[in-house]
Amino acid sequence: MSIDTPRRRRRTPDEARAEALTFARQRLLTGGPDAVTLKAVADDLGVSHANLIHHFGSAAGLQSALMASMVADLSQALDAAIARLRTDEGAPLELVNAVFDAFAQGGAAKLAAWIVLRGDLSHLEPVRDAVTGLVQAIRDKLGDPDGQAHTRIPAAVLFIAVSAFGEALIGPPLRNMLDQDEDTGRQVIAGLLPHFLLKPDAGA
Repeated sequence: MSIDTPRRRRRTPDEARAEALTFARQRLLTGGPDAVTLKAVADDLGVSHANLIHHFGSAAGLQSALMASMVADLSQALDAAIARLRTDEGAPLELVNAVFDAFAQGGAAKLAAWIVLRGDLSHLEPVRDAVTGLVQAIRDKLGDPDGQAHTRIPAAVLFIAVSAFGEALIGPPLRNMLDQDEDTGRQVIAGLLPHFLLKPDAGA
């Protein structure tokens, strides 16, 4: 079933690519990776299959462009989390919320799952700088009094990011099964986070 859109209007090449990627993202989020086909997106856009091939070369080209666009959005969301951490007091829950929001926005978690299942992790490479920046932002805020931040802080970021990924993918049905509130997972992660960030004997 096609997504409603104005049909057969004139677009510049850049406009056509951008609109095609918007429809492709909608297809991914509502129908999964198998729904992201040249024919389906061409129908949504109101152009021919051949016209879409002209812009992307192939179905793989369309999918790669979609991945690049969505990964860029994820990187920007993580950058926003970094800015928030640098300017706010950065209580654990604020940090957790920032990263959880980054994975929830725009279908980033579904995209990451798709990339992992395809086995080509190179598409996630642009996220590296954002994740590294998040580690550094936490280190700048907390300091490194015992010289162990280089191990504790990356572990904390891994903990938050993996939890945020899982929450975005399967959190809602699991919460319903367990009769939990929408923010329960975030609260739990925020409560555990100090154990990663503090010195081993700080909570003793």
